[in-house]
Amino acid sequence: MFEKLLIANRGEIALRIHRACHEMGIKTVAVHSTADADAMHVRLADESVCIGPPSATDSYLNIANIISAAEVSGADAIHPGYGFLSENAKFAEIVEAHDIAFVGPTAEHIRVMGDKVEAKRTAGAVGLPLVPGSPGAITDLAEAETIAFEIGYPVLVKAASGGGGRGMKVVEKPEDLSSSLKAAGQEAKAAFGDDTVYIEKYLGNPRHIEFQVFGDGKGGAIHLGERDCSLQRRHQKVLEEAPSPALNAEARAHMGEVCRKAMADLNYRGAGTIEFLYEDGNFYFIEMNTRLQVEHPVTEAITGIDLVREQIRVAAGLPLSIAQEDIVFSGHAVECRINAEDPRTFAPSPGKVTQYHAPGGLHVRADSALYDGYSIPPYYDSLISKLIVYGANRNDCLMRLRRALEEYVIEGPKTTIPLHRELIEQPDFINGDYSIKWLEEWLAAKG
Repeated sequence: MFEKLLIANRGEIALRIHRACHEMGIKTVAVHSTADADAMHVRLADESVCIGPPSATDSYLNIANIISAAEVSGADAIHPGYGFLSENAKFAEIVEAHDIAFVGPTAEHIRVMGDKVEAKRTAGAVGLPLVPGSPGAITDLAEAETIAFEIGYPVLVKAASGGGGRGMKVVEKPEDLSSSLKAAGQEAKAAFGDDTVYIEKYLGNPRHIEFQVFGDGKGGAIHLGERDCSLQRRHQKVLEEAPSPALNAEARAHMGEVCRKAMADLNYRGAGTIEFLYEDGNFYFIEMNTRLQVEHPVTEAITGIDLVREQIRVAAGLPLSIAQEDIVFSGHAVECRINAEDPRTFAPSPGKVTQYHAPGGLHVRADSALYDGYSIPPYYDSLISKLIVYGANRNDCLMRLRRALEEYVIEGPKTTIPLHRELIEQPDFINGDYSIKWLEEWLAAKG
């Protein structure tokens, strides 16, 4: 097992990794920008190293500085968390070239799954169901017109690199295809440095359902069930729950096994999430994230398995700690993503936290790096907390979640806590009757 692990991230996920390491007897090294000198993960880590000024490009994305910090501190492993360099194949290669363990998949798997065209091709080869569409990148308009005609309008033009809805255009009719291809390519080039696009059938009103997988890199793999991430705004997840209200036990077991076998066939190493659109009883692969997900705590809640601990074990060359037949799914969990944003306009709201009180009680978990007097910097993602609540069933979970949101106090900056309080009172949500379009339609309706 590792003696010292460097956490190449910040905020609540850095704190989450630190806690797992200390429970395993591993010392931690926190890296930080000058803006994060007083951050909680820096305060709690065994050592800390400043890696640059506030800009993420000059600090948390600065590979040379992170490697130098690892070498200076004597860290024998690096955990990238999520975001930043977590899905950067070059970073994974450089880490391992310096004889430091990378807590994540191989660089090759990161590279393949980071290219949506190659990911789709690979997914199909290992038996994952695909959305009808182009077999690869679209190279000219005539090819695009032929494919769009074959699969039927509306179609979706998507960037091969990146995510978050950028480089993505819905095309309702043939005369809009040319301009949409050009616009998607330009947007993708500006955001990701790659103008490659492809075409898929546009699904009308699907749910977004993802399966958590783990592999040991040697042909062993497990799945840890699904999460429903359909409540999204501008392709960004707002609330997640597990299990999905839309799936029955048979569908869950079948798709879980399909995902498990695919990872075993790929000799996949570490944590991964296979994301699907689900409509009319059918699953369609959209992408795979080769990292820990923001919403991993809901899976931990219903399985009792520490996913970060499992990541570290696999990276150290140890076998998976549990076999598929020994995994027990129990109860229901929901995660609310709480951002430092105006709950009406969603404008960022950084600033000093004048009062902080996290909710407590049985099966209530608040993953946050906030504290009284902490100043939320304006330079990074606005996620400041994740409230995770578990119950014996979905109704118990929602009742506990309502109470926990009532207790949660974050004063100073504006937050999305009021949005979540209102959201969980909506009949459609209470009934589990929502899709990826529901949240934006509800927000538009309420003005």
